[in-house]
Amino acid sequence: MTRRAATTGVRAGRRSAAHLVGVRGLALAAHRLDRCRTLDDVAQQATSTGVELLDASSVAFCRIEQDTCRILLVTPVPTDPRRLWHTRASYRAEDRPALRELIRERTSWVAHAVDVNGDPVDAQDPEAGDEVEIETLRELGGGSALACPIVVNGIVWGQVYAARPPGAGLFTVDDVARAEVLAALAAGAIARVDLEDQVRHLVADDPLTGLANRRVIDSVAESALESGDETCIVMCDVDGLKRVNDLMGHDAGDDLLRTVGDVLRRITDALPGTTAARIGGDEFALVTQGRRRAEVSEVIASTLAMYPLPHGAAISYGIASTAVSGPVSARTLFRRADVEQYRNKRARARRLQVATPTADPGVTAERVVVVGSAAIAAAQSGVVPRLCALAAAVTETLGGSQWAVLMQRGDDASAVARGGSPADFDRDQSTRRFAYGPWVVDVGASSTAAQGPTVSAALEALVAVAVVGAG
Repeated sequence: MTRRAATTGVRAGRRSAAHLVGVRGLALAAHRLDRCRTLDDVAQQATSTGVELLDASSVAFCRIEQDTCRILLVTPVPTDPRRLWHTRASYRAEDRPALRELIRERTSWVAHAVDVNGDPVDAQDPEAGDEVEIETLRELGGGSALACPIVVNGIVWGQVYAARPPGAGLFTVDDVARAEVLAALAAGAIARVDLEDQVRHLVADDPLTGLANRRVIDSVAESALESGDETCIVMCDVDGLKRVNDLMGHDAGDDLLRTVGDVLRRITDALPGTTAARIGGDEFALVTQGRRRAEVSEVIASTLAMYPLPHGAAISYGIASTAVSGPVSARTLFRRADVEQYRNKRARARRLQVATPTADPGVTAERVVVVGSAAIAAAQSGVVPRLCALAAAVTETLGGSQWAVLMQRGDDASAVARGGSPADFDRDQSTRRFAYGPWVVDVGASSTAAQGPTVSAALEALVAVAVVGAG
């Protein structure tokens, strides 16, 4: 019989679900789970409500993937080392018959390590449940346990697991029924949270790079400025995207933009709390809060040096900080960062355009070795990324504007990647070709670049290092 609540209505009542084990208790569970907005909320409400509803000593909220069960949350959090270890372990269905049956047939189960009198049961007793689960209860000092599946969109998503100590009574058929309703309510909350996450992803994320979009970055910037902490806005532009699109096609251009997204994510990882977004086209932005401008600049510079873009592309960026400008609007800070980015972009283009390598072959060879070795070391793994990084770095050092990586097939050499300096300007240059095995590298050099066997030997050695080191 359900005890009468002191107030009218489930929402008004302050009794625990332990006192409302009937319809009212389940209604309370439904109201709690309906308010959840994240998976963590669902786990917290399912376990805390489960403890009350099932009169359990503990309830675990578990995720099942690839026939493997892992515990996401246990309420209350165990303090006993043995129980704590069990919450951090994962369990394979092939090792646990009851779990396998739960996944395959979507059936709940009950196991008892003691009988109604509190005496240990015979592990062979079929009425006591699965032997593996009985042994687990004994290891943990438990008396009775039950588990029921959480089915989301027709698939077993996870399970609710409840336990009682010896002397607290055994779980009954009615307890299983209540646990199954709780699991069904949790499944509905999970499906809703997942759908809301998908909608947020569609609204807030750039589909190509997975970064945030302009709407999100504007909101983040406003919030950062309202906090009063030092706020930095970084505007980024991809130099060389047009060249990649024109020479290699828009698929290669999309790959380049995805790589930019990966590089910016590395920056946000190094600066926790930072948001990266693609504003549109080849324009990206970062917003940091509570980070000094010098720290932001240092992290960006080191990350870009460590992860150069393919095909000779590069990222130009400008930083605007409230520590420099004082209190300003987000729009003003974005504009100042954009102006700084454009200034840096033009300065880099001018440096490349007027670069005139020394005519001394020995000095030039030394410079090529230093720059080329650094580019190979910083490149992503694989022959092509290493050769592209080498070709781009050496071409820039020699004052050239075009480079290519090719693969020799019979008498023909087909291009694998091409690139050049980010700034589009005409330049009088020659092309030098170096090969190792089937790999061929064309390096651009200005007409004033040093010639001779010393420079050629250095380049041949670098190509070999890039190929052999890639494994």
